[in-house]
Amino acid sequence: MPMILYPAIDIKDGRCVRLLRGAMDRVTVYADDPAEQARRFRAEGCEWLHLVDLNGAVSGYPANGDAIGAVLATVTCPVQVGGGIRDMATVKHWLDRGVARVILGTAAVEDPDFVGEAAASFPGRVAVGIDARDGRVATRGWLEDTGIPAVELALRFENAGVAAIIYTDIDRDGAMQGPNVEATALMADTVGIPVIASGGISSLADLSALGSCGAPLDGAIVGRALYSGAIDLAEALAVARAMGAP
Repeated sequence: MPMILYPAIDIKDGRCVRLLRGAMDRVTVYADDPAEQARRFRAEGCEWLHLVDLNGAVSGYPANGDAIGAVLATVTCPVQVGGGIRDMATVKHWLDRGVARVILGTAAVEDPDFVGEAAASFPGRVAVGIDARDGRVATRGWLEDTGIPAVELALRFENAGVAAIIYTDIDRDGAMQGPNVEATALMADTVGIPVIASGGISSLADLSALGSCGAPLDGAIVGRALYSGAIDLAEALAVARAMGAP
């Protein structure tokens, strides 16, 4: 099946931004209106959107609800949302508001039973975000190094019923230096859960490298390269659709 391309809309203080390697103080603002940015991506043909509440990821509770709600009211395509989702009430809140899939990151480390409960309660609508620096999982907005190997964490959810694992190499994220193809392929080859690649995709060649890595990747998230113009979304969508998981 084709690889799904997810344009990223990271929201900080109500605006559409990109961070460099996850640093909250190394931020570039690309749009004041995330909903308008979502509308543009949708008009260019995207089939999914990837939203992250950056303030929420640090604080532990949703902090950009109005901006995310405006995106949901603007586009009709499925939207996945992460950042600050650490209890069942917040999971239900977003799913009830029309989010197609929630992403649990910090909770996957700190409360794995909750992840299993959420995945069982909402089949196909709960993903696990695994963000790694030097192969080790980082949580709470990428500020805390847990020391847990990323693949080890992924294997804990092998039979939990999660819909996908979103694997981000933090040191590549926003750096425009290419994805960590080797680590992403290892993740996809090791677990039976669909894996979505994230971090560092800066060209169509990077997308092709992921698609030909030999591992069954389900999708890829692209952020800064779309905003800077390094990647044309229509061309990227065509490349992604031409790929098939082995």
